Amino acid sequence: MTAATRSPAGPEAKSWREALLVYSKKPVVAIAMLGFSAGLPFLLVFSTLTAWLRDEGVERTAIGFFAWVGLTYSIKIFWAPIIDRLEIPLLSRRLGQRRSWILFGQIGIAAGLLLMSSMNPQQSLWWIAVAAVLVAFSSATQDIALDAYRIEIVDNNLQGAMSAAYIFGYRLALLMAGAGALYIAEWSDWSMAYIAMAALMGLAMLATLWADATARKTPEQRASDEAAMVDEIMGRPMNLSQRPQWQRWLLGAVICPFLEFFQRNGVFALLILTFIAVFRLSDITMGVMANPFYLDLGYSKADIASVAKVFGFFMTIAGSALCGVLVVRWGIYKPLFIGAVMVSVTNLLFAVLAMQSGIDNQTAEAVTPTLAWLAFVISADNLSGGIASTAFIAYLSSLTNRSYTATQYALFSSLMTLPGKFISGFSGWVVDSAGYSEFFIVASVLGVPAIALVLVLISHERKALPEKEEVKV
Repeated sequence: MTAATRSPAGPEAKSWREALLVYSKKPVVAIAMLGFSAGLPFLLVFSTLTAWLRDEGVERTAIGFFAWVGLTYSIKIFWAPIIDRLEIPLLSRRLGQRRSWILFGQIGIAAGLLLMSSMNPQQSLWWIAVAAVLVAFSSATQDIALDAYRIEIVDNNLQGAMSAAYIFGYRLALLMAGAGALYIAEWSDWSMAYIAMAALMGLAMLATLWADATARKTPEQRASDEAAMVDEIMGRPMNLSQRPQWQRWLLGAVICPFLEFFQRNGVFALLILTFIAVFRLSDITMGVMANPFYLDLGYSKADIASVAKVFGFFMTIAGSALCGVLVVRWGIYKPLFIGAVMVSVTNLLFAVLAMQSGIDNQTAEAVTPTLAWLAFVISADNLSGGIASTAFIAYLSSLTNRSYTATQYALFSSLMTLPGKFISGFSGWVVDSAGYSEFFIVASVLGVPAIALVLVLISHERKALPEKEEVKV
């Protein structure tokens, strides 16, 4: 393993005080602010959008198909090599390559949200879908550059804290795009809610300008380093400087990032990619139907905002912060396993919540479960999600080579959402055909492969390390 790669095993155990102090470092604070920028558009083309559509009377089957807008996040690997290498004129010179692409994505997000705010779902459903794709594409572009920035701006031992800080900012944005949008929609209308969210992207742009740039290299240094890396990966001198421009780009930006990953991990790379693909199957599948589920149970938008969004936010942050400390203390694998188990189990609680609803035999009126029930289920779900997401981001970060950060991480993050986004497109059909309880049970079962594969990864890591060096799992 070269110096440019990192082991996901984690550092030696530190004191709780040392582990907690990592959250005071400037790069960790900065990535929390940029995490807000990444999280804001997500719900606005996902669960908040589904709440808007359901509130306007759009059929649940059509709402389910809107989950495929999220496939844009899952195919970003196709343009990640461009963002990894191409500089934006003027912007890159002033902000650096990573921050310039982050700002470019933020501008596209704001434009797409403003476009969505000007439309009526009953009259322009297809155009809302087009605008949502613009938001998702711009957000995915931002994510490519931001993920690379997050990994490159600090050393390896801070990746767990960076993941936790990123999740904090991301979840804060989800609170604004979830509860905030619902409150505004309740007070005014959905158009005003999306206008307000577009305005918040202006604050995200300021955070991008405030953050430090990653280390810069001269064009000569970049060319020399890339030529050496390409020669090492290909196993022979490739004389990169003597090749046409398109060959240099194809080798350095497209072929070598993938080849290096498979060379480093061998056949086991296929199992790693399988694990990445299935880890978030359970929570992505159930996520698209969460808000329609709450509304169909009879909760008001204010109830959903107060309990599902605000209360859930603090539970997610608690899980994320706890996981960040656990990763510093124990390494990645044990928190990863705990998170996988909790996500699968907590989806069963949604099935129980669905069973609490029904029709009162005496009054023939719909029965809505108490807010205490909703708070309990939301607490468990968001606590588990905070732990699982933080551990998973730290794990994915540990797999990258710093020479190909954006492209390799885009491969991982694309793969982690693609199966879930595709399957979630049928979620509305499953609910209409079978019911909410059955749907959440299916979503829970989809988490079992991830649990099993974490155990395989733990076993493989133990065997791969020298006998004298025992990994904390």
